[in-house]
Amino acid sequence: MLVSEQSSKTKVQSSGPLRVAILSPEAVPFAKVGGLADVSGALPKALHAEGLDSFLILPLYDQIDRSLLTGPFIEDLEVLWRGKRPRVSIWKSDAMEAPAYLIDAPYYFARGKIYGDNDDFERFAFFCRAAIALLKRLDGPPDVFHCNDWPCGFAAVEIRARRRQEEYFANTKILFSIHNIAYQGFFNPSDLWWLDFSAHTDDFMLKGAASALKAGIIASDALSTVSPRYAQEIQTPEQGYGLEWLMRARRDRLAGITNGVDYDIWNPETDPHIAANFSANDLSGKRLCKLDLLRRFGLPEEPERPIIAIISRLVAQKGYDLIRQAARGILDTGAFFIALGAGAKEYEDFLQSWHDTAPNRVGIYKGFAGEPLAHQIEAGADLFLMPSLYEPCGLNQMYSMRYGTVPIVRATGGLDDTVQQFDPATNQGTGFKFGPHTVAAMLEKIREALYFYKQREVWETIQRNGMTTDNSWSAAARKYIQLYQEISEH
Repeated sequence: MLVSEQSSKTKVQSSGPLRVAILSPEAVPFAKVGGLADVSGALPKALHAEGLDSFLILPLYDQIDRSLLTGPFIEDLEVLWRGKRPRVSIWKSDAMEAPAYLIDAPYYFARGKIYGDNDDFERFAFFCRAAIALLKRLDGPPDVFHCNDWPCGFAAVEIRARRRQEEYFANTKILFSIHNIAYQGFFNPSDLWWLDFSAHTDDFMLKGAASALKAGIIASDALSTVSPRYAQEIQTPEQGYGLEWLMRARRDRLAGITNGVDYDIWNPETDPHIAANFSANDLSGKRLCKLDLLRRFGLPEEPERPIIAIISRLVAQKGYDLIRQAARGILDTGAFFIALGAGAKEYEDFLQSWHDTAPNRVGIYKGFAGEPLAHQIEAGADLFLMPSLYEPCGLNQMYSMRYGTVPIVRATGGLDDTVQQFDPATNQGTGFKFGPHTVAAMLEKIREALYFYKQREVWETIQRNGMTTDNSWSAAARKYIQLYQEISEH
């Protein structure tokens, strides 16, 4: 297993800072669909703070706020693509401390959304090709090319091929991070030839289709995923999604590094989006945030009644089947329930029906309203529910702890790694965990949490335990640095 427990104390090599290029299809503060954006925005900044020469490359989507950008930085980047040499522009941003370079290709990225088109494989294959062309226009090749999830699998394959042929990339090593192995980037194998990957067909082939994720895993020098528990789970048939054999074969090159939280953004003491700031030493502002949240969702201003909240994509993975089955039991506890998210129509319809049945108890926002509302929910809720079928890492449970909102989670993946079950005998613990993915197990933990909610001193102890837990990116960044050093030395 890569990355030792001592890695958090590792410093940058004395010979000079490593140069790390991070490639991602989404990143905060530019464009976000899920947790990958939070990671891709925070990691370059954290690495930069540790002394690395780190930078980010991502597409320039049409919905990105142009006030974050300067440029164009390069106006004539030539990309060899499908027998032609189109030119694209590159914009630069210093909005996140470490530099970010955004590839402006309107044909592929001016679509009002990040994912969801039938030609996503083509769009991100072009993005990877353009990113590699950009690397040759910057100040020297990276020591490590850090690719994230299936959209970047094409880049891993291409860098591996180029370093055999081009001296410029001869010493560049590839790290491939798996944020969710269920999303594998499938497309028709017949498209490989015109994407110029026909020589690598075997690397892509999986279950009769081409998989950009599988190819990226095979082509990389090392692999990482977003929690130690998930690194083990993806080696099993239950959570490997057909790639467990490959993960077991490469387990000596696989590291599990838990994501961190960007405390510059998620900090109740300074958060500009919430009704009142508060801290572990002074929780009084949280009550004002709770009243503000009730008003925003049109719920009765009853601050003594607990609020259970969830923010997630509305998909089966996030446990919405359990929530749907447990709806009556949840309201029987006396709590409010607030949900923010978008996704499958069946779950959107369920939430709407639940709200219509109990409009004074259930508040919903279907869609993604942007960061402010997510901050307001984290600050105003009492409990945060994450009953995931599986969860590679999860970030909201860590945001919740920071905001004194106690998480109730299923003990899977990063949720199990980051939440400590509260023990009243020792007053230790940051939340509540259940094992079986069943309605009974989830409701039992909700009732247990609400039992302690009524005991104010105990509840404040649990809140403070979570608020003072260090889930910052600095510790995670040092583990990534250790991993970068290990692969760059081999």
